[in-house]
Amino acid sequence: MKTIGIAVLVAAVILTAAACGPAMMLMGHGAKRPAESEFGPGPRPSAQGRYVATLQPEQPLRVRKLQTVQVTITDAAGQPVDGATIAIDGGMPQHGHGLPTRPRVTKALGGGAYQIEGVRFNMGGWWELKVAVDGTAGSDTVTFNLAL
Repeated sequence: MKTIGIAVLVAAVILTAAACGPAMMLMGHGAKRPAESEFGPGPRPSAQGRYVATLQPEQPLRVRKLQTVQVTITDAAGQPVDGATIAIDGGMPQHGHGLPTRPRVTKALGGGAYQIEGVRFNMGGWWELKVAVDGTAGSDTVTFNLAL
């Protein structure tokens, strides 16, 4: 009898955990969607105002497709930022998961432009694409809110 009770308890825990993932995705993780004016490819100022960045995808961004995106970065005075170290991150704030790939800068194009390869969004919805810039004005981050 004790074995049956333990088996029932284990089954209940497994079923609860399995149902919890999709429920959390529907309920979200407490992230509040920004205003529509905060969405799009930019230009977007960095968090501390050191840089301004603009995304320029080769084609319109789509779900379930590996894409290349160009980002152009200027300083606060509007001058191109060349020679910066750029890191890419992001995810779906309402779902609590990151990007399914690890996008990275593969080429500095000059004039403050950098080529990012490996961008992929695995589902529709609100995504953040975060571009960390370490340049002559210091380190800062630009967040792009994207609706796909």
